[in-house]
Amino acid sequence: MTDLYAVVGNPIGHSKSPRIHLEFAAETKQDLFYKAILVPLDGFDTEAKRFFKHGGLGMNITVPFKEDAYRFADEYTPRAQRAQAVNTLKRLDDGRLLADNTDGAGLVRDITVNNNIALKDKRILLLGAGGAVRGVLQPLLAEQPNCIVIANRTVNKAEQLAEDFADLGKVSGLGFADVDEPFDVIINATSASLSGELPPLNPSIISPETVCYDMMYGNSATVFNQWATEQGAKLTIDGLGMLVEQAAEAFFLWRGVRPSTAHLMKTLRDERRTR
Repeated sequence: MTDLYAVVGNPIGHSKSPRIHLEFAAETKQDLFYKAILVPLDGFDTEAKRFFKHGGLGMNITVPFKEDAYRFADEYTPRAQRAQAVNTLKRLDDGRLLADNTDGAGLVRDITVNNNIALKDKRILLLGAGGAVRGVLQPLLAEQPNCIVIANRTVNKAEQLAEDFADLGKVSGLGFADVDEPFDVIINATSASLSGELPPLNPSIISPETVCYDMMYGNSATVFNQWATEQGAKLTIDGLGMLVEQAAEAFFLWRGVRPSTAHLMKTLRDERRTR
C-alpha cells in the first residue's frame, strides 16, 4: 500500500513541496504519495487528526501553523524542542507523533554549502519573530556569527526570542524602526513576501557587501529581494534552496534515506527562468 504524506498551510497553492517529495521518492525508489492541503486558519488540529487517523505517515507544516504543530505533537527532537515550532511531523510505530524542525538545517546548508557564504563572525539581521525565526536561530548561532539581531514590528516579541536563545550566542531584539546600521547578512523570515508586502525597513541596513536572503520564493524575485537589489545589496537569494534542503532533511527523517538536492534545485531554477 502506498504511504501517504502531505504539506499543510494557508496559503498553500504556491507550494512546490509535492513536486519535490515526489521527485525524491522517484530517485530513492520509495512508494509514497504526497499532496498539499489548504487548512482554514483555525483548523490545524482538526485536519492533522483527520490526516493521521486515515493513515498519514508524515506531514510538513508551513505558514502559519508551525507553532500549532508543536503543541499538537507527542515527542520532540532536540532542535524542535528548542524552537517550539515545527515543520515536520512523523507518525511513530505506536501512533505517537514525533515533531522536528528541519528549517534551520535547510537554511544554513543553502547559505553555506549551496551559495558558499560563511556565517562565522558575520553580523546577521533576522526580520520577524514568529515560528520561522524560532526554527532557524539555533542552527544559525551554531555557525558562530558575530551577533544576531532580531527585528520585528512587535518589539517585545523580538526581545523575548533573543532572551530565549541568549545562552547560545549574542542575540538581541529590536523594532524595525530601531535598526539603521548595515549588516553582513539579512534574512527575511516574515511572510510579507507572500502577499507582496515589505517590512518597514531603513535602506541604511544594506551596504555594498550585504547578502540578503528571503525565506519565501516565487516565480520572480520577491518584493524584499527586489528592494534589496535596489538598495545595492551584493547578492540576493530566495528560499527555494532552503525549501529543497529542509525537504531532504524531512524525507530522511521519514524514510531513512537521504535524497540528493543539487540536480532538483537546478531543474526548478531553470524552469523558473524559462517562464
